Amino acid sequence: MIARDVMTVDVVTVSPDHSVSHAAQIMLDHHISGLPVLDDQGHLVGIVTEGDFLRRSELGLPALSPDDQHLSTNGERARSYVKSHSWKVADVMTANLVQVDEGASLTQIAALMEERGIKRLPVMRGDNLVGIVSRADLLHALITAKLDDTAPGDYAIRRSILTRLKENSDVTGVNLTITVTDGMVHLWGVVNSESERDLSRVVAEGVRGVNGVYDHLTLSDRG
Repeated sequence: MIARDVMTVDVVTVSPDHSVSHAAQIMLDHHISGLPVLDDQGHLVGIVTEGDFLRRSELGLPALSPDDQHLSTNGERARSYVKSHSWKVADVMTANLVQVDEGASLTQIAALMEERGIKRLPVMRGDNLVGIVSRADLLHALITAKLDDTAPGDYAIRRSILTRLKENSDVTGVNLTITVTDGMVHLWGVVNSESERDLSRVVAEGVRGVNGVYDHLTLSDRG
């Protein structure tokens, strides 16, 4: 398996000019813990996560907490202050991104996450963001298959299901992840209703080559 076989393709993003509160609300609405940041030209310029919000002044933390005492220069302390007080995503996000190509193996991705201590990686096709792969995506893959190359037929099945679901306006679930092994489809993610769950399953069952569908979907709080 490679990144494109397990990544989330319908990626929710924010602009560097969006407010911190707007980004936080998007995370809550979509049940996600991180957002890629795209500029006006659609270029990936950063990522903002829940962790970036833990030291916010709105939570009542002092301008420079005891944890900031290790910062050795006035410049580092100034950046810490800006990150905890600025209202703009651009000032809070992580700009020095670790990213992977869509052809990266899951073994490479897992090693990179472990080495850098990160939970998600932007997946690129050249200069374009095409998905996000998270630790949860790797866990799903481990459950359903070994860390090896996905058969061409399984890849085609996965792409067909994703395309049909994207074209169906009645499916509004988020973070939908699909893995396929020997024609057996596993659906993961959050849906807003039981009817969306059923529709997702039926769409998958209708794709040629599918031998069975395992439903691991969960119902959102709004369902």
